Amino acid sequence: LTIIDFRIVLEDVSITHLSFSSEYTAAVEAKQVAQQDAERSRYIVEKAIQEKKSIIVKAEGEAQSATLIGKAIQNNPGFVQLRKIETAKEIASTIARAQSRVYLDANNLLLNALGNENLATETVPATKSKGTKSSSSGSAGYFSSK
Repeated sequence: LTIIDFRIVLEDVSITHLSFSSEYTAAVEAKQVAQQDAERSRYIVEKAIQEKKSIIVKAEGEAQSATLIGKAIQNNPGFVQLRKIETAKEIASTIARAQSRVYLDANNLLLNALGNENLATETVPATKSKGTKSSSSGSAGYFSSK
């Protein structure tokens, strides 16, 4: 006998309690974990590819920059002088923000940036404690941010 024999029309069924075996539940959970691991692996690979592309673009940019700077130096000797002036500005800005006193001579501060000295032979700015003097050549002075 079937439901049609009793003239019953079934329109909607609601299952209120359904349980699966522990093996089936474990298999579903294992599948979900495997899918998450696969997604994580794809993300890591994609991230590595993007980092590789970023490094390549950065290296190409630096190479192009070096080429352009080389051409600028060849075509315009004043370019080096401009770089010296920019460096002197950066040093002066750093000193202005410093809490301590700094003793520099004109060569260290690159104040003679338009002179004939080679940039490679110039020294890095030296920091001295308060009240000390140096026996460097060139004009010198104290600079203080206070």
